[in-house]
Amino acid sequence: MNAKKDECVNVFLTKYDTPHGTIPFDKIKLADYLPAMREGMRLQNEEIQAIVANSSDPTFENTIEAFERSGEILSKAQYAFYNLLEAETCDEMDSIANEISPEETEHANNIYLNEQLFSRVSAVYSKKNSLNLTVEQRMLLDNVYDAFVKRGATLTAEKKEQYRELSKELNLLSLQFQQNVLKATNAYKKVVTDESLLAGLPASVKEAAAQLAKEKGEKGWLFNLSYPSYAPFMKYADNRDLRKELYIAYNTKAVDGELDNRPIVKKLVNCRLKIAQLLGYEDYASYVLQKRMAENKENVYDLLGKLLDAYKPTALKEVAEVQQYAKEHGADFELMPWDWSYYSEKLREEKYSINDEQLKPYFELEQVKKGVFGLATKLYGLRFEKNKNIPVYHPEVEAFDVYDGDGSFLAVLYTDFHPRDGKRSGAWMTEFKCQSKNPDGTDSRPHISIVMNFTKPTDSTPSLLTFDELTTFLHEFGHSIHGMVSKTTYESLSGTNVYRDFVELPSQLMENWAFEKEYLDGFAVHYQTGEKIPTELVEKIRRAANFNTGYLTLRQLSFGYLDMAWHTLTKEFEGDVRNFELEAWKNTQVLPPVDGALMSVQFNHIFSGGYSAGYYSYKWAEVLDADAFSVFQNEGIFNKETAARFRNEVLAKGGSEHPMTLYVRFRGQKPTIEPLLKRNGIVK
Repeated sequence: MNAKKDECVNVFLTKYDTPHGTIPFDKIKLADYLPAMREGMRLQNEEIQAIVANSSDPTFENTIEAFERSGEILSKAQYAFYNLLEAETCDEMDSIANEISPEETEHANNIYLNEQLFSRVSAVYSKKNSLNLTVEQRMLLDNVYDAFVKRGATLTAEKKEQYRELSKELNLLSLQFQQNVLKATNAYKKVVTDESLLAGLPASVKEAAAQLAKEKGEKGWLFNLSYPSYAPFMKYADNRDLRKELYIAYNTKAVDGELDNRPIVKKLVNCRLKIAQLLGYEDYASYVLQKRMAENKENVYDLLGKLLDAYKPTALKEVAEVQQYAKEHGADFELMPWDWSYYSEKLREEKYSINDEQLKPYFELEQVKKGVFGLATKLYGLRFEKNKNIPVYHPEVEAFDVYDGDGSFLAVLYTDFHPRDGKRSGAWMTEFKCQSKNPDGTDSRPHISIVMNFTKPTDSTPSLLTFDELTTFLHEFGHSIHGMVSKTTYESLSGTNVYRDFVELPSQLMENWAFEKEYLDGFAVHYQTGEKIPTELVEKIRRAANFNTGYLTLRQLSFGYLDMAWHTLTKEFEGDVRNFELEAWKNTQVLPPVDGALMSVQFNHIFSGGYSAGYYSYKWAEVLDADAFSVFQNEGIFNKETAARFRNEVLAKGGSEHPMTLYVRFRGQKPTIEPLLKRNGIVK
C-alpha cells in the first residue's frame, strides 16, 4: 500500500531526500512534469497575489526580495525538464515542451503585466537612492524593474495583448527550431561497407565508426553528423566525393521537408522585431544590447569591424597557402569548403609535424578529468570526490561533490561527455540549482552540469580526446567554476547570470592553460606507456596554435555578422533566407559558397539558445580573456594570489555588479585588444 502511494507522489512536489537535495532523477516519471509545472505556476500565483495584497507600503524586502524568491516549485520542475530536454530528450518530452510552453509564457506574462505588482515595484524603484541598499540589492532592484519594463509593463492595454501573443509565438518557434535541428541531425547516417572508401582515416576513427555501426545494427562503418564522427572524417578522408556528401548533409540540416527551419527563421526574426518595436526600439539588437557590456549595435559593429580589418589579410594568405599546397599535391581544382579541413590538416602536419593522432594517446578522458579538476585545485583549492549516491539522469553521467579549500562543501558537479540520440550537439554548462542565500541567511550551494559530445570509447580503446576536445572541456569547466564558486545573496545574480558578453570570459580564460607545458605535465601521459607528453610535442602545439587563426577568426566573425544582420532588421523580413545570409556575411567569406548550404536554419545559438544579437560575445570575451591571462603570465600561471583575486573579484560576484567594474577591480584597468592580437601572432 505504501509503495503504491509512493508511486503516485509527484517527486517535484516533495522535499528531495537525496545527497545535498539533488534532483532524484531515478524517481522522476515523464508524467510528473506537466502537473508539477502547473502546480508550480499556481503556487507562484499565490505568492504574487500575497505581494500585491500586502497592505504595508512597498519595500525592497516585501516586494523585490519576495518577488525574487517566488516560484520555487516551478523552478525545481523547470530546471530538471529543460536541462533534460537538451541532454536526454525524446518525442514525449518534445510534446510536453510544446504543450507547456504557451502556459508558461502566459504565466510569465500574467506576472510581468500585472499592473498592481508593477506599481509596487515602481514605488520601490522610485526611492532607490534613499533606501541605503547594498550594491547587490541595487542591482537586483534595477534588474527587476528593467525586466518588467522590457516585458511590457508600461504598454497600453491594447499593446499588452499584442505582447502576450507575440511572446507566446516566439517561445513556440524557438522550441520548434531546436527540435527540428536535433531531428535533422539524427536523421542522417552514412554507412560504408567498402573499406577502400575510407582511405586516409586513422585506425581509431575507423574503429569508432565500426562500433557506431554495430550499435545501430549496421554492418561496416557508420558516420553521422555528431562532432566526433563528422569532424575527423572531413579532416582525414581521402575520398573527396564522400567528404562532399557529408559536408552537404551537415550544412543542409533543417532545409526542406517537414523539418525545414527557413519559415521558422522568418517568423522568429519578425516576431522579435515586432516585440522590440512594440516596446519602442528600432530593432531587436537595440532591445537586447541595453543590458550588455557592448551597450549598443554601433559598438558591436565597431568590434567586428576592427577584428575583420586586423585578421582578413592573414586569412586570405592562409587560404592561398592551403590552395597552393593542395595544388602541389594533385588538386587541380578550386578549393571548396569540403576540402578545407582535409588539406589544412595535411599542411599543418607538414609544417609542424603534429596531428590529432599523435596527441590523442596523451589525452585519455579519465586522465584529462584529473587534469581539468586539478587545475581548479591548483588555482582555487577546490577538491572533487565522486559521489555514486547522487542520482543521475543517464548511466554515462557522473556526479561529484566539490569541496572548497577549507574543506567546506561547495557544489555538486555533473559530467556528461558522449553523444547520443537524445542529446543536442555541441557543449554547454548549465545549472540544476543556482547558488543563493536562504531567507535565514544560510548558503544554498549550486548543482552544476557540464555536457559535451566527446569521442566515445570503443571495445579496445578508452575515450581519447583531441586537443580541441581538451580545450572544449576546459571551456565548459570554466563556466562551471563560475557557477560553483558563486557567493551572492540572490539566485538571479549568481554564477553565470551575468551580461551575455561577459559570461564567456571565465570559460575562454581556462583554455589558455592547455598550451602550458607546466600544466600539461600534471596529467597528459600516454594511456599505454605512462610516458609524459614530450616537451617537443608541447612546443609543436604552441607553434601550431595560430595555424589558420585568420581563417578561424573570420569564421567566428561571419556568425557574428549574420546574427547582427538578422537582429538589426527594421522592417519585417519576407525575402529569401539564403540570399540574406550570403549578403550578411559576404565580407567574411574566403571560400566559395556552396549551393544549398545554409547556416541560419541550424544556428541554435541565436534562434533557440539565448545568443540573439549576442554571438559577438565570443570575440568580445576573447579580448577579455587574452588580456586577463596576460596577468597570469606576468604573475605566474598558478599564482594563488592572482587566482584568488580573479575568484573573489570576478567569479564569486556573479552578476551582482556591472561586469566592467568587476574586471577593472581584478585587472586594474580596462581591457585592450593588443594582448589578443599578440597571442594570435597578428602583431609582434
